[in-house]
Amino acid sequence: MRAWELRATGLDGIALADRPDPTPGAGELLVAMRAVALNPRDLQIALGYYPLARELPLVLCADGAGEVAATGEGVTRVAKGDRVVGIPAQKWLSGPRTPEKWASSLGADLDGVLREFVVCAEDGVVRVPKHLTDEEAACLPIAGVTAWNAVAAAHLLPGQTVLVQGTGGVSMFALQFAKVAGARVLVLSRSAKKLERALAAGADATIEADATRDWDAQVRDLTDGEGVDLVVEVTGQLERSLRCLRIGGTVSQIGYMANMRVEADVIPLLLSNVRLHGIVAGSRDDFEEMNRAVAFHELRPVVDRVFAFDQAADAFRYMAGGEYSGKIVVRL
Repeated sequence: MRAWELRATGLDGIALADRPDPTPGAGELLVAMRAVALNPRDLQIALGYYPLARELPLVLCADGAGEVAATGEGVTRVAKGDRVVGIPAQKWLSGPRTPEKWASSLGADLDGVLREFVVCAEDGVVRVPKHLTDEEAACLPIAGVTAWNAVAAAHLLPGQTVLVQGTGGVSMFALQFAKVAGARVLVLSRSAKKLERALAAGADATIEADATRDWDAQVRDLTDGEGVDLVVEVTGQLERSLRCLRIGGTVSQIGYMANMRVEADVIPLLLSNVRLHGIVAGSRDDFEEMNRAVAFHELRPVVDRVFAFDQAADAFRYMAGGEYSGKIVVRL
């Protein structure tokens, strides 16, 4: 089978390789991959910014959708022909994240899914919502589940307000989930073009960061001085995000997407009684909970661009350029 490997740090280290065709053992599945979605973490791994606990070469990417091509002895959760998506951390089935559960991460601790066939444990997949294409389904694992937990952290009520920063995969999912919860959604970006796409996806108002230097002040103006109930934080500017919150509001911190280090004065945290909630994807239970909402509301992930499998290295270069909104997908 063909697989895209990272052989050395840097985008030039991404290469197409031939690997033996895998076969499933007892309790395992053979999944024929149909589509793979890129995440910022995949780019960080390729560029050497993300710590790896294993040596190269590494098959890239955690998120992909496919069809069960064969099952090993004793498999009961799924059957041949089912459309499935792998969970990002193969041992994180339920409950809080632990080091042991997280150390089973596809595309980091384990070889990823940017290949024609993947063998995984039957516990490591969930079924695809029926209304989604393969390309859309591939977007769900990291970006979707992260956004789902980021929005859930605030326990939103209809009529409350959310500030979503950026228009990447997590941010666009967060916009959709917040709208399903009945919230008013403000979207912040440096790009007027990206903000147009956010409006098309359902945003109620937008803030162009370059045009409005004090974007936190504009958030206050848009909320009549009260602030928002939730900030989905991806900029790494935690202090400014805290200034956007109402008393008792929540910051869901996903800041490593833009900045590996965040700093803030503790006084606003104390005086405003705000909550800072760090988000790193989620469990299989979280994934299945999210999928029920995706299926019920027939939500569709925002896909920016689809690349052919032979162009997977170009997909990484496109992500590195930063001009995308939503998700970048490779089709097999």
